[in-house]
Amino acid sequence: MREFGTPVTLDEMETLGRAAIAALPQAFREQLGDVVFAVEDFADEETLRELGMGNPFELTGVYEGHALTERSIEMSGTLPTRIRLFRRPILDEWAERGDETLEHLVRHVVIHEIGHHFGLSDDDMHALEDMADR
Repeated sequence: MREFGTPVTLDEMETLGRAAIAALPQAFREQLGDVVFAVEDFADEETLRELGMGNPFELTGVYEGHALTERSIEMSGTLPTRIRLFRRPILDEWAERGDETLEHLVRHVVIHEIGHHFGLSDDDMHALEDMADR
């Protein structure tokens, strides 16, 4: 019989997210620079409002900042670029899907948000995820 433990904590999910970042090709990791990475249970109301979302379970992660392709010197003094993952929506999606590991789903969300940092298309994000899966 399969044993079921407790749900992953915020710290454990952060560890999964950092492992996904560590699995990226070095050229991508080097370009992340000072991007702040954090895991929270849910997005705050302001973030949901800004994205036009009413249900906090719809948002698994968010990239906050300007893509490298859009940056300029005039942006100095702005808030730090950050990637936030949201534990409860990720756990909910993982349970609903039932067809992949939590590690793979977290990696998918992390890579998607990192893709925004690089200004990548969805196809490019999928290619990056394939590289990280090797």
